[in-house]
Amino acid sequence: MPIITISRGSYYHGKSIAEKLAAELGYTCLSRDDVIAHLDEFHLPEIKLVRCLDDAFSVLERFPHGKKRFVTAIRATLLDQFVRGRVVYHGLVGQYFLRNISHVLKIRIIADTERRIADEMARENVSAEEARFILKKDDEERRKWAMFLYGIDILNADNYNMVIRIGHMKEDDAVDILANAVQLPAFQETAESQALLEDEALAARVSYRLFDFPHAATTAHRGQLMITMKVPMEQQSVIEERIAEVLATTKGVKGYSVQFEHYY
Repeated sequence: MPIITISRGSYYHGKSIAEKLAAELGYTCLSRDDVIAHLDEFHLPEIKLVRCLDDAFSVLERFPHGKKRFVTAIRATLLDQFVRGRVVYHGLVGQYFLRNISHVLKIRIIADTERRIADEMARENVSAEEARFILKKDDEERRKWAMFLYGIDILNADNYNMVIRIGHMKEDDAVDILANAVQLPAFQETAESQALLEDEALAARVSYRLFDFPHAATTAHRGQLMITMKVPMEQQSVIEERIAEVLATTKGVKGYSVQFEHYY
């Protein structure tokens, strides 16, 4: 079944539309915070709260290879959810991990600026000028976070199949449009697209479990893994044993090979 990812501006409509759409389709609704809740080491307020993104940058710096570790963890957890199918995901840059998967409907939800300002004024009890400043800062922080972690511009419409503006069009209108769009042939799962997704999920799962070796590169094809890394020759046998231990308890592995490149 198709997967739906919804990206949004700060606070506006994406969550509500995702929940309504999931209910309409009988899908699971999954949020970014749901994913982070599974990551014990990153289950931190600074990572979860939109307005603490400046703190989030510094939090990741506390971890060895913090940025890569975080992305690897998010990727593995999210793809394990996606491979099950029938998911509506709402959160920042969910579509990034599904760029090569055809049965994904990638959506961006935006809202009328003046309506956003009015809502912000009511929520924060601030003036229109203050609300405009807050929203501009929030949007820029979200954009910086996406560029920092994934190297993509969330405002670029090329990253989506559809951009929907809520204002004259209501949330329920958007849900109707998306419920129909997901039925289109272009977004239907095929044996090839599902196999590719399963391979992406397997490679992500193994990369996360092997993060003791952050420079290892892992790819998968039909359950067969190729792991490539640079290590000194005297460490190779120990590392091979460690890899064998990890893969013996990793679901989906049908076979693997390890390639050691020259270490300088």
